[in-house]
Amino acid sequence: MGQRHGTLLAVLALTGAGALGLQAQSKGSWALKDARIVRVSGPVIEHGTVVVRDGLIEAVGDANTAVPADAWVVDCKGLSVYPGLIDGLDNWGQTNSPPATPALGAGGRGGGGRAAAAATPVAAPTATTTAVATTPSRGPEDRPSNMAYLKASDQVYPNDRILETQRNGGFTSAVSFPTGNIFSGQGSVINLFGERAGDLVVEPAIGQYVTLGSGGRGGGGRGYPGSLMGVIAYIRQIYLDAGHYKLAKDIYAKHPQGLQRPAYDRTLEGVLASPRVLIPATREVEIERMLAFTKELKLNAILYGGHEAWRSADALKKAGNPVLLSLKYPERAADADPTLEEPIRTLQLREKAPSTAGALAKAGVKFAFYSDGLATPREIKAAVKKAIDAGLDPAAAVRALTLSTAEIFGVENRLGSIDKGKIANLVVADGDLFATATKVKYVFVDGAKFEPPVEDAPGGRGGRGGRGGFGGPANQ
Repeated sequence: MGQRHGTLLAVLALTGAGALGLQAQSKGSWALKDARIVRVSGPVIEHGTVVVRDGLIEAVGDANTAVPADAWVVDCKGLSVYPGLIDGLDNWGQTNSPPATPALGAGGRGGGGRAAAAATPVAAPTATTTAVATTPSRGPEDRPSNMAYLKASDQVYPNDRILETQRNGGFTSAVSFPTGNIFSGQGSVINLFGERAGDLVVEPAIGQYVTLGSGGRGGGGRGYPGSLMGVIAYIRQIYLDAGHYKLAKDIYAKHPQGLQRPAYDRTLEGVLASPRVLIPATREVEIERMLAFTKELKLNAILYGGHEAWRSADALKKAGNPVLLSLKYPERAADADPTLEEPIRTLQLREKAPSTAGALAKAGVKFAFYSDGLATPREIKAAVKKAIDAGLDPAAAVRALTLSTAEIFGVENRLGSIDKGKIANLVVADGDLFATATKVKYVFVDGAKFEPPVEDAPGGRGGRGGRGGFGGPANQ
């Protein structure tokens, strides 16, 4: 525990933290002294001090850095300070909130999503609500499975238990997205602590989450689009419609007299408001197809999934598209027939998936990790360790869960590294972050200090089905 240095500041249990079973010491002034500081944005400081005040990093420097008279001093001798970890794609913080509207599409949230996804090369995400049977869509003009106007920031639930679970392991932020539709809605960058929903939101709208799930309204393949080719054609049509819609609005804005106003379309408004789009691509053929597709439509696209991206590293480098790599590596199904002979390509996918991060780093491709439904920090870190063992530099592994994620989503001026003026999201550990024996000692979120328990709560969130399985291969 840190010593009090100077006059006493209020150290109170915050209401939100108490509801999550932990007590956070209030924002104020902290000095993390004599620490090994892994800045990520610059060289490691072997013996230094980080000063935190009012939720922001006030100073970062060597052992001579001045400690404010009113700061609580945390003795970090023998400890390492890292930027708080950021998960690049999940739906954390949304599970316990009521859905804004019924989820439509491939099986919806919950059962059936995986079965519907088996016909597509990339699994559609699942979640917690059930699709409602309605009149099947008759075509693209119905905008089936398009909830582009939804924002994760409007559905954040600050007492979602996953926030505490992941925060205990060093995660301080997440890029959380609505799920369950072809156009699922806009993601938001959130911090993993706050008394009210609005306190969690760092950036409310950072990109549109797109899947390749089919089935149309009501699911089950009863409506349009009912196939992978139909889904791709539908996505293309949506972007063509959005371009035409914007042109019509611009013309009307300049010359409203004598022209009929364009009919308001909230789904297209959501598409146009998205600064970037997330597109699934796991296997080499999917990556090549989606690179060509996004180039055709001139989209600012991020590919997610990426297990076979080691085969496409040069193409990705040339295209300049960043990649979100799933940490849920493909595995043989537990109930698979043991006598069934599997294709060599499938066996290679399983064997090579952990080496993809190293291949992308070597090729100079911008990438970051995402949990893809892994339920606990221990599972996530074990998957990162597999990538390190398969050739990824440990420093690059830290970057892939911190600054690279922030850069991909345009929030690097606030998150992802230990620099003066950034949000005070920090994790203090007693060793290398992804080493098996390392323990997280302290976590700071927006300057609020937590002391996690030594071990994760038994079972974590494992019973919840991994929260969605973003972007993994359909057949593993």
